[in-house]
Amino acid sequence: MLIDSHCHLDFPDFADDREAVIARAKARGIGRLITISTRVERFAEISAIAERYPDIFCTIGTHPHQAHEEPEASVAQLVSLASHRKCVGIGEAGLDYHYDRAPRDVAARVFRTHIAAARQSGLPLVIHARDADEDIAAILKDEIGKGAFTAVLHCFTAGRALAETGLALGLYVSFSGVVTFKNSQELREIARDVPLGRMLVETDAPFLAPVPNRGKRNEPAFVADTARVLAEIKGLSEGDFARFTTENVQRLFSKMPPVKIAA
Repeated sequence: MLIDSHCHLDFPDFADDREAVIARAKARGIGRLITISTRVERFAEISAIAERYPDIFCTIGTHPHQAHEEPEASVAQLVSLASHRKCVGIGEAGLDYHYDRAPRDVAARVFRTHIAAARQSGLPLVIHARDADEDIAAILKDEIGKGAFTAVLHCFTAGRALAETGLALGLYVSFSGVVTFKNSQELREIARDVPLGRMLVETDAPFLAPVPNRGKRNEPAFVADTARVLAEIKGLSEGDFARFTTENVQRLFSKMPPVKIAA
């Protein structure tokens, strides 16, 4: 069994065929999906999707692209919403200097609010990091000094230094379809060196479809294609890789009820 640890089932890309998308994932052995929040104000929609299906879970948070739209979402509000029975994480939150849609100081403040919510709730933080390696690392180092929290660097495409910083702080690293792209050799080398016990796999659907579906709308079923490439990088069978990464997801997102993993 594989788990797609990061997708966006509430996005309009899936409005017309969400049921079929979920069925195709199940048919390819994707046993669970975590649909990730990007706007606190839309939590009712995303939690409703999670409630509708026993094997779908969700998070609560504000994406850095929307940080200027929801700058006042408080720690208390995030923690309260995170008490929903199907909510298993905080985020995604972080910094994105590629698009710079929110003022950087606002995005950093919102990011720290989400870290505090993760710390207080005990739920893992899902971190979005794009072209902001040094500032992400500095904030993580500063915040971990205030108290422990768990987190994952999602859709990892950053440099080796940020991966090493995250691992040193006890974080997980998740890889998306980008690792299958022809020009991603450096990323594959980073994936090779990430300890297997700290690795997750995801789609970030509807974005970043892996080879052989690059350029198409991504969907959770395609996490199997990314997992196949990562298994090869790690020198494992696809079955063993699936087992290890599923154990990792369940260890990190520990609020999810455990599932039996075939040996």
